[in-house]
Amino acid sequence: IRIVVAWPPGSSIDVVVRQMAEPLRVELGQTVVIDNKAGAAGVIGAEIVALAPPDGYTLLFTSAALNMVAAMGTQTSYKVPDSFTPAVNVIWTPLILLAHPSLGVKTVQDLIALAKSKQGQLIYATAGQGSPSHFATELFRVRSGFEATGVPYRGSPQALFDVIAGRAAFLFTPASTALPQVRAGKVTALAVGSNKRLELAPEIPTMEESGYKDVRASFWNGLLGPKGLPQPVADRFATAVNRVLARPDVQASLAPAANEIDGKSGPQSFAAMIKEDMATWVEVAKAANIKPN
Repeated sequence: IRIVVAWPPGSSIDVVVRQMAEPLRVELGQTVVIDNKAGAAGVIGAEIVALAPPDGYTLLFTSAALNMVAAMGTQTSYKVPDSFTPAVNVIWTPLILLAHPSLGVKTVQDLIALAKSKQGQLIYATAGQGSPSHFATELFRVRSGFEATGVPYRGSPQALFDVIAGRAAFLFTPASTALPQVRAGKVTALAVGSNKRLELAPEIPTMEESGYKDVRASFWNGLLGPKGLPQPVADRFATAVNRVLARPDVQASLAPAANEIDGKSGPQSFAAMIKEDMATWVEVAKAANIKPN
């Protein structure tokens, strides 16, 4: 079974699927090969799987970036979600809202008040045009009613570095990269975008606890097959993945990255979630005028 990972080796999503590969081989009774096809914000890998035969031997492991790329109008050879058969969501990747300590803000409300007083002068960093951190920030900005100036970087590490250096005021970034810098006192954590507080950082409130329940910044990462993948095959993958995610050793290996294990997903619930997710990002892309480079 070939799992096409739409991101480069060593990326957070790649690490997740590699930690699951051997347990999946045992569950499925099949050799599992990880094939990284990175590029164009996940488009290259998605195109390969969209064109593959729906026989269960080629799957795509990707993130909510699949929806975001489509939401901002990128021209691709496939359609989301029509060209795919969702099988199972694996994890959620929570983003943390960080600010430079010099701003003197301690809460989400503090940041919004400061941003409104600056009339668009505050600079926020993102991991790139149309990236999850970009969409998360625009969702936050649009629904909170403030203006700010976005600067796209070539990835999360570069964006975080400039916030640490004080060249940008705030950003949303994955918890795995945020927490070491929070612990070191280099940035201030204002809120996490997940539904509940992180086990690794229970002191950080959620966006909902901060008064913004309609600002979710935690993104799905899941397995999809080509259009026409038989229902029993999709169900089999969901069952196998959920069994793997229930294993203590797998949970322990995934814990340090601060990802949230799903463990209850299936083809129907995953398909419904992708549809709902897409509606949110289409709304944000339109409101914030997010377009492909």
